[in-house]
Amino acid sequence: MIAQSFYTAATAFLTLSPALVYLAAGYLIFVGDAGVATAGTIIAFTALQARLYQPVERLLQVSVELQTSAALFERVFGYLDLEQEITDAPDARRLERDGVKGDVAFDSVRVSSQRGSLSSGFHPHPNPPPEGEGIWGRPWTLDGVSLHIEPGQMAAFVGPSGAGKTSIAALVPRLYDPTEGTVSIDGMDVRRIRLADLSAAVGFVTQETYLLQTTIEDNLRYGKPDATQDEIVAAARAAYIHDRIMELPAGYATLVGERGFGLSIGERQRLSIARTLLHEPRILILDEATSALDARSERLLQSALMPLVQGRTTLVIAHRLSTILAADVIYVIEEGRVKEYGTHEDLLGR
Repeated sequence: MIAQSFYTAATAFLTLSPALVYLAAGYLIFVGDAGVATAGTIIAFTALQARLYQPVERLLQVSVELQTSAALFERVFGYLDLEQEITDAPDARRLERDGVKGDVAFDSVRVSSQRGSLSSGFHPHPNPPPEGEGIWGRPWTLDGVSLHIEPGQMAAFVGPSGAGKTSIAALVPRLYDPTEGTVSIDGMDVRRIRLADLSAAVGFVTQETYLLQTTIEDNLRYGKPDATQDEIVAAARAAYIHDRIMELPAGYATLVGERGFGLSIGERQRLSIARTLLHEPRILILDEATSALDARSERLLQSALMPLVQGRTTLVIAHRLSTILAADVIYVIEEGRVKEYGTHEDLLGR
């Protein structure tokens, strides 16, 4: 702020100084007290003065930019220096990808509302709630959640917005850790599994798609760096995005803007699904993965997804009945708790 104020004052002086010279010299010439100075001499002087001031003005601007950049770099490096909350435990164990069964269990899991939720970016709320209350007016985002999803099952989570569905799903790949209780895969606490192995075993398709500013092929290959072209095309076909890609001028070599600029929301979501399918996770999490698709595209995509989820543990968060009907078990979540669970027929019967 001080640097900017100094730059403004200096620029104002440099801008006004020619006018002051003209005013003073004109007055002296008018009263006949200018000596040998003439109108031409004054004009030449002010022209030279302007040429001399330009480098000075640029140096002042550089000074302001350096100070502004220093402040920005301080914030950037401050973020880089932050210690990661989610790291490998000293006794972290290997989880062989080929040996993952996909048994997922929650045991009395509680997550404090004070730390935020997936939708708030896992950071504390900018306006902290009163002591004992959370962001949603309750102390726990999740309060004593216990459930068991058997290998190969499709489990659907339903409930109102803010009930804790996405928070449950985010605990499986360890996007954050529970405040109390344990989340386990194949009987192993996820906090005792190497993060690299956990990432290889779990695929997460979120409501918000994240695409890099590069080609479509590179965005898909991010799910499996050593994937062959045939595997990439197969995944795109499964997500019903291949035909749309081939309509683009450069096909799979088409550049995608930052955060998927240039593609519709539905196209971004289908690319995200294709990338996850290419990753071939043993545990698949779909958090409103088809929310941006129209009814026809959703039906086509669900038809493709059904064979792919067979034999793969799948957690589905959805509000549409068509997605829920195919689930082996449905968990009704309300205010951070499992209100009831069962098949669709069981829940209707109650």
